Amino acid sequence: MTPPHPHQADRFAAARAVLENAIALRAFPGCAFGVLAGREILGADSLGRFTYELTSPAVTPETVFDIASVTKVVATTAIAMLLHQRGLLDLELLLGDVLPGFVAGRQPGDNARKVTLRHLLAHNSGLPGYVEFFHTARNPAELLSACLQLTLEAEPGTRFEYSDPGFILLGKALEVSCGEHLGAFAHREIFMPLAMSSTGFCPASRTHQTIAPTEEDTTFRHRRIQGEVQDENASVLKGVAGHAGLFSNVPDLLRFSAEILDSRPERATPEKPANLFKQQTVELFAERQGPEGSSRAIGWDTPSQNSSSGIHFSPHSIGHLGFSGCSLWVDLEAGVAIALLTNRTWPDRQNQLIREVRPAFHDAIREAL
Repeated sequence: MTPPHPHQADRFAAARAVLENAIALRAFPGCAFGVLAGREILGADSLGRFTYELTSPAVTPETVFDIASVTKVVATTAIAMLLHQRGLLDLELLLGDVLPGFVAGRQPGDNARKVTLRHLLAHNSGLPGYVEFFHTARNPAELLSACLQLTLEAEPGTRFEYSDPGFILLGKALEVSCGEHLGAFAHREIFMPLAMSSTGFCPASRTHQTIAPTEEDTTFRHRRIQGEVQDENASVLKGVAGHAGLFSNVPDLLRFSAEILDSRPERATPEKPANLFKQQTVELFAERQGPEGSSRAIGWDTPSQNSSSGIHFSPHSIGHLGFSGCSLWVDLEAGVAIALLTNRTWPDRQNQLIREVRPAFHDAIREAL
């Protein structure tokens, strides 16, 4: 992966203008982005500050952000891909066989007994989309117990519902499958091999002030959230969860994207014969799942009508969004990846301008390419 060339900055002037306008409209106080194409980093840039105060630190391309639900692909789905590739994870395995507490006490015909790991990855398990466990759960054991006892709202495979509880349970199921803590496995098997030195769960306290803050929490923790996970359920889970909790920066996400793209044989080189992910693994996990109308693949999202990726990403693309304002999109056909990191939830979660910014930004980048 070749470092960015200084002369590339002007190439993405239109994209920068989109982001400058977004900052002026207070969509977010700061952002960083990176563009990868043909093994080369064509752009890595940043705009704005940690907060709207003029004395706040400036964001740099290396600034670490809470990437929220992008955790679902860079950590959780990536672990599932590796385990499946190694023959250690069957996507058709019943969740109740891995986590017996999920079916304990349920009637023989209960739909919970039909839920597979594939259902969790594809967000069609029938589990609810979001549950505020943190209001009553005081520790990880209590939260997991409440999650295991959830009532399904639909028969598995028949309804798409983007589900955080589904990925909380998936994270626990993967820990059982690999026999190790989710964060430790991801660090050793994914982040270290890819030299993603700024990526991980639960950043060290000495680094917190160098991480972009996400919000002034006035309802749950009653403090500024900076260097600790914003998601309340992930916070109760001590910062490590299948649905959220990962911190990263643009260079690391481009390294991860390069590995996804390097799985394709036409991009292999003698200098890099071995890849973390095999092509057949990437292709399998990039396949759209049911039911009709869902844009979800296995763990990943794919472009849909009015996608946040804009209009230029091919149907053969995968990506994911994060609640904090971060996103990662990888076009497997064009060999292009774009990472955009923001803290759009600062100082609170009300602003939704990011929905307009993302497609406009991605379109500007792709048109510049």
